[in-house]
Amino acid sequence: MALKRQHGTQAMFSMASMTDVIFLLLIFFMVTSTFVFPSALEVNLPQSSQQTSLKPTTRIFVDKNLKMVAVLGDSVAEDRQMELTAEKLDGFMKQLVANNPQEFVAVYADEEVPYGTIVNILDKGSKNNLKVVLATKPTSEDSAVPAPQGAAPAQNKN
Repeated sequence: MALKRQHGTQAMFSMASMTDVIFLLLIFFMVTSTFVFPSALEVNLPQSSQQTSLKPTTRIFVDKNLKMVAVLGDSVAEDRQMELTAEKLDGFMKQLVANNPQEFVAVYADEEVPYGTIVNILDKGSKNNLKVVLATKPTSEDSAVPAPQGAAPAQNKN
């Protein structure tokens, strides 16, 4: 006497768990993409052992060819950045202070930029009662602890 099986196998595959994994990956990449640090110019920052957690509202980038670009806010959109010259820098800083007396500016200068150029930017910020810091990257012994690119305090704290 032959016995028949009560259960038959179905040739179907449940996609529910696969869609959950895809949504989790999508959320992960959306969240981590907000951590990308925008920069207007490619600069190779000098290293420093001290970092600050202050978030600047305005950034001034100086590349090794002494090209200066100011980025207003956290966006690198074309309408939120402007190219600066040494002559326009003083007027730009006066405008920042006029718009917001508590303005905070970070200078992202390539490590090949001459010291005098950096001092000139810091000096113009100091003359306009503007808080200016010099941005650096963590030193190699600090690289074991992940830290965002920050700014080491400069000499002209007002």
